[in-house]
Amino acid sequence: MRSILLFLHLAGVIIWVGGMFFAHFCLRPAAAAQLPPPQRLPLLAEVLGRFFFAVAASIVAIIVSGFAIIGSVGTSGGFGWVVAELLARLLGPALWWMVTCARVLGGWAWASIPVPDGVVGAAVVSGATLVVGLWARSRMSAHRFGPDEA
Repeated sequence: MRSILLFLHLAGVIIWVGGMFFAHFCLRPAAAAQLPPPQRLPLLAEVLGRFFFAVAASIVAIIVSGFAIIGSVGTSGGFGWVVAELLARLLGPALWWMVTCARVLGGWAWASIPVPDGVVGAAVVSGATLVVGLWARSRMSAHRFGPDEA
C-alpha cells in the first residue's frame, strides 16, 4: 500500500512540476515565436485550461497521498496520525488564505511584478528569493534567545 501511495504522490508532483516546466520553457516561447497574439492567446488558454484540470487532480493526489503516507508511519492513533492531523490543522487555513489572496490580487495591476521571460526571469526570481531568504534568516538569527554559541 505504501508503494502505491508513494507512486501517486510522486506522479502528482511530476505531472505538476514537469507540466509547468514544459508550459513555461517550451510551449510559451515556441508559441510566441510562431504565432501572432490573436492566435497564440486562444491556444495557450486552451492548453493551460486542460492542463490545470490535471494539476488540480495532481494536487488532490499529492495532498491525500502525503497525509496517508504520514499517517501510515504509526498505527491508528500513533505518531503518524498526530503529525498528519497537525499538518491538516496548521496548513489548511494558511493554504486557503494564500489561494484567496492570489485570486484577489491577481486581478490588480499593482499587485503583479513584470519578470523577464526564460532563463533571465528564472534567475531574477531565484535571486530575489535567495536575497529575501538570507535577509529573513539574518533577522531571525539576530533575535535568538539564550547564550550565543561560537
